[in-house]
Amino acid sequence: MESIGAQLKKIRLGKGITLEEVHKRTKIHLDILKSIEDDSFVNINPVYLKGFLKIYCGSLGVNPQDYLTGYKGPQGAIKSSIEEEKSRKFLEPVMARRRFLNTKIIFIIVSIIALVFLAIGLVNLTKVISSKVAAFAKKTKASIQTKSSQVKKPGSVKSQPKLLTKTVVKSRSFEVAAGKDNESGIRIGIHAIDDCWIQAKVDNRIIFQNVLKKGRIESWTAKDKIELSLGSAGAVQLEVNGKLIPPLGRKGQVLKNIVITKKDGLKVGK
Repeated sequence: MESIGAQLKKIRLGKGITLEEVHKRTKIHLDILKSIEDDSFVNINPVYLKGFLKIYCGSLGVNPQDYLTGYKGPQGAIKSSIEEEKSRKFLEPVMARRRFLNTKIIFIIVSIIALVFLAIGLVNLTKVISSKVAAFAKKTKASIQTKSSQVKKPGSVKSQPKLLTKTVVKSRSFEVAAGKDNESGIRIGIHAIDDCWIQAKVDNRIIFQNVLKKGRIESWTAKDKIELSLGSAGAVQLEVNGKLIPPLGRKGQVLKNIVITKKDGLKVGK
């Protein structure tokens, strides 16, 4: 009948497993594995032999109890519970070391995966923040440009043409109106060359009494008579029924009782 060691060796060879592979799996020294298969236990402490056999059988995928029951070493059957306890304590650090290595490997793998996901999250967050900052800066720049284009500086070149255009249009309107002879009444127009205080009566009714600003134009129509008073005779140009009247005086000269009628024309009182 074959010995237990020979049976285990036969099983190992039948599965195509080398002693080196068993050594890597079980961490049992090669010399001990050879001694088990050769049933030579000169250098093996009987106290630990049963534990080695259990580990060896487990690596081959066989039930240890089928080979431990009648196994005898050089000093008889290994059945003592005390010896089993000693063997367990001896082999416990080896198994603990294996569990520690497995746990450490799992921890390293999990840590690497977590770091990869964290890096991806940071990259995506950076992209989102950069896009929002760029959009905000673009919006702010557009808003500033819009406000700048809407601001009008006093006395700037852009504001002056509008005033000049308005004055020219009004002046042309006055010229067209004044250029038509009013056969049924009197039409006068006053163009302020400089600021001038003016009082105007149309058919004995005061219709204007104020300072006519430089560049402004006023015109009135009367049925019978228009009376004027000027604070500065040389500060205005006067037209009567489309005819330009020469200056009535100098700047700063006050004239009152300027009467214009259809019958007598223009007369300046003293």
